[in-house]
Amino acid sequence: MDLKVMFYPESVAVFGSAGEGKLANVLTNRLLDGGMNRVYIINPKGESVREAKGYTSLAELPAKADLAVIAAPAKTVKGILEDCGRAGVRAAVIISSGFSEAGNSDGERELTETARRHGIRFIGPNCAGMVSAHAHLVATLETSPPPGGVSLISQSGAVGGSFMALAADDGVGIAKFISYGNGGDLTVLDLLRYLKTDGETKVVALYLETVPSGREFMLAVQDVSAVKPVVVVKSGRTDTGQRAALSHTGSMAGADAVCDAALRQCGAIRVDTLHDLLDVCKAFALLPPARGRKMSIVTNSGGPGVMTADRADTDGLLVGETSDRVKAKLGEFLPSFAGVRNPIDLTVEGTGDQYGQAVATALEESDVAVALYIGTPYLKAMPVAAGIASAVKRAGKPVAAIMQVGSDINESLTYLRDEGIPCFPSGERAVSSLAALARYEERRGLPYEPCLTAVGPVNEKRAFPEGEDRLLEPDAMKLLRENGISVPDFAFAADEESAVRAVRGFGYPVAVKVVSPRIVHKSDCGGVILNVADDEGLRSAFKKMAAIGEGRDFKGVVIYPMLKPGREVIIGLTSDPGFGPMVAFGMGGIYAEVLRDITFRVAPVSKDEAARMIKEIKMYPLLRGVRGQAAVNTDALAEMIARFSTLPLVYPDIHEADLNPVFAYENGVIAADVRILGK
Repeated sequence: MDLKVMFYPESVAVFGSAGEGKLANVLTNRLLDGGMNRVYIINPKGESVREAKGYTSLAELPAKADLAVIAAPAKTVKGILEDCGRAGVRAAVIISSGFSEAGNSDGERELTETARRHGIRFIGPNCAGMVSAHAHLVATLETSPPPGGVSLISQSGAVGGSFMALAADDGVGIAKFISYGNGGDLTVLDLLRYLKTDGETKVVALYLETVPSGREFMLAVQDVSAVKPVVVVKSGRTDTGQRAALSHTGSMAGADAVCDAALRQCGAIRVDTLHDLLDVCKAFALLPPARGRKMSIVTNSGGPGVMTADRADTDGLLVGETSDRVKAKLGEFLPSFAGVRNPIDLTVEGTGDQYGQAVATALEESDVAVALYIGTPYLKAMPVAAGIASAVKRAGKPVAAIMQVGSDINESLTYLRDEGIPCFPSGERAVSSLAALARYEERRGLPYEPCLTAVGPVNEKRAFPEGEDRLLEPDAMKLLRENGISVPDFAFAADEESAVRAVRGFGYPVAVKVVSPRIVHKSDCGGVILNVADDEGLRSAFKKMAAIGEGRDFKGVVIYPMLKPGREVIIGLTSDPGFGPMVAFGMGGIYAEVLRDITFRVAPVSKDEAARMIKEIKMYPLLRGVRGQAAVNTDALAEMIARFSTLPLVYPDIHEADLNPVFAYENGVIAADVRILGK
């Protein structure tokens, strides 16, 4: 069913008690106050609410209702849906609680089955309702801001209400608000797909506590964000969901790190707080696209200008010194004591005309601008607001305003908002919003690449023998080699003589490692010996490994030629309950263990996405080369990450895996150690 009837109904039937203070009474009043003309209220007594006439059933209505808003006891909701189906009502908002959130999952399933049988789509149950501001539909108990371009989907009705209250106070308009509650029918996925083509929605805001159907969610977000930005607050950032694991990757894959990676991968813009959500949505709803990262700051106070510049540097915007040409133009209308290097400091004597000219002139070579006005209680701010507005009209580029203190400060803020210029409480908050605009446009400018790279037709294989959940190192190395992942020469030997014969294939010096299914961390028990130089040393090493493995199902040793040192990185795989297989990349050794300098993606990833992972880590300059070091071959490293990321799709019984370390060289990469664990 087309959801248009849900968001643009011509008539609404409210189910529930009409008594003063009852939910149905409040909802009816909200609908009437919002401008909905045809509202009916249905309750056993047929009581009316204001001009909304009361009836005892849908059959009594003078005309068919398009939308049902249900705030009746849980035990009556199924029957109400049956009546709606018979009366031709095809959309419903179920405010009523007492379903899966209260342990009544069977009752919720009955609602869904009843609705599907009658072709009814609904949001809820246990939701805070919805708003379709341009259609004058206010079917919620929450605050309703003016119409605008921001649409919010919220898993929490209270959080959605708080956001709309903040938006109303800030004059930010809302297109749609949907609290989907338990998601018995319509989920965030359905609502995202609808808002993608909704002409009134310029930016989609999401508040989530859990991410349903992780991979499907990512594809839906990427689909929407190709057309309009998707800004997300995802609560639950702590590591309480993190579990201990034998693999390094699993132990570092906290719940939030996984979610953060998934949101970044599919093009969502993640923010931390509701204030951040409002700031970024406001910028997207009101401003034109940011075509680059060059930013100018125009201020009348040095301190706030410097703090704004500091945040710009943190957020990746470029506050470069103004060119000689622009300095000369600024000098034509600014006094000699004004600062023109960027920030452009007009000083306390700056006039409205100077603000307008300075912003317009700065934007001749910048992509975005911040205009800061820190006034005094006895001066008017309106001339400055008018100057900023005139510059915006001339330049047609994103400009964020900060207006603080002035005898007419409230009128000035209202004027700028009416002119479509977003105002922020501080330069730092303005900068973060402009940075989000710039990052979004940069991503949109990249060639389209599915966020979840297809592996292609795969005949699913088993990595592990039946009943086993860990590969011995020689078998793991063989599996890597078969899948195009670079590994060193190696040989497995079950006895001393086999070990000596095996070394003839690649010569000394060699590294010797114990092979035992009951020894996971070999170095912790002395199960690795390096730089073995001759047959005698090899025999001695074998005896030592056999002693370490005694009583631990000792299988033998694996032997490698000694590798020259390289820059060490780790590539890992783990599995998340919501998103499935994840691939991780970071610096190896102490950097992985202590600094946790690691980044994640949902697997599999393309080579291009792997290249972006490499550039994300803090220690990327070490790979690029510092103090005369040659850069490592990041192209080969990205290829290895991409190939490794496909393994859980080819071998579904792989649960976790590490390549640690991988040696990265100027001319290639090689996996020096591997651990692969099953489910």
